[in-house]
Amino acid sequence: MEPIVISEKSKVSSASFITGVYGWMMLALLVTALTSVLTVSSETLLRFIFETKFMFMGLIFAEIGVVWFLSARVAKLSNMASILLFLLYSVLNGLTLSVVLLAFASSTITNAFLVTSLTFGVMSVAGYFTKKDLSNFGSIMMMGLIGIIIASLVNYFMHSETLDYIISYVGVMIFVGLTAYDTQKIKNMANELEEDQLKKASIMGALTLYLDFVNLFLFLLRIFDRN
Repeated sequence: MEPIVISEKSKVSSASFITGVYGWMMLALLVTALTSVLTVSSETLLRFIFETKFMFMGLIFAEIGVVWFLSARVAKLSNMASILLFLLYSVLNGLTLSVVLLAFASSTITNAFLVTSLTFGVMSVAGYFTKKDLSNFGSIMMMGLIGIIIASLVNYFMHSETLDYIISYVGVMIFVGLTAYDTQKIKNMANELEEDQLKKASIMGALTLYLDFVNLFLFLLRIFDRN
């Protein structure tokens, strides 16, 4: 009887963990969206971000710093500190992504968001339920991600519309693949970690899926705008 009880507890912990991951991800997306809307509604804040010298780039570097610090130090941070850093990143990302609301038509943003949500949902379900090990597939996607980062840096100086077009489509394919891979990785994490580790792991899992969603949205936005 005892092994059955342990198994049931494991199932409960796993379900709670997965629910927590998606709950934190959705909360972060909501915080980012609200921050962006509030930012474009304030002329003072817009001027501060986009007209203050180096402020916009400073916010981007701050985002990178928060993600790096959270990823590197999560094991030593308290649960509350991990949550606050995750929400801080969501706010910072909302400040920088406010430029999206200024640069793109509302219909384009809406269409890109709906397609992103549907695509993300389908690939997340596929990653969760597939029996195939996606580890090698994930490694290929990560190499592709490095490739488009390099290509984007090169195109920053080349200003090639053709290369930008290719980067956008390849970026969509990469983050579609990463969504499935990361979902499976998070599912496996639930079965490998001790129960007292799951809280922090849910924050890191939410951050991973949040980044997949946002990047998929941004690449689709570029494609929708071009079309």
